Amino acid sequence: MDVSGAGGARLLPWTGAGGKRCYVVGEGTGYVSRLADDIEAVQLGMAGELLGHAADMLADRRATVPQLRFLLARMSESLTDVHRIAESRGARLSASDDDKD
Repeated sequence: MDVSGAGGARLLPWTGAGGKRCYVVGEGTGYVSRLADDIEAVQLGMAGELLGHAADMLADRRATVPQLRFLLARMSESLTDVHRIAESRGARLSASDDDKD
């Protein structure tokens, strides 16, 4: 599926049933696009907070294996979210560059 912006399909920052990718088609100004923007902002904010928490835990030699495993699981989830956001935004940037040609 084309994941371009500006009237194309936009990869959304969440998955559907069975972990399948979700897309919205449009100009990027509708309710679903605005909701996606808000969710991306929350996901990126959470990733930033998680990085700070990770730095603190890694500096603490008393951190336990279960604590570090929990941290790693949350970081994996966050990295998945950030990767999806980057992929979606990259596709929209490429589409806008193509529109300029």
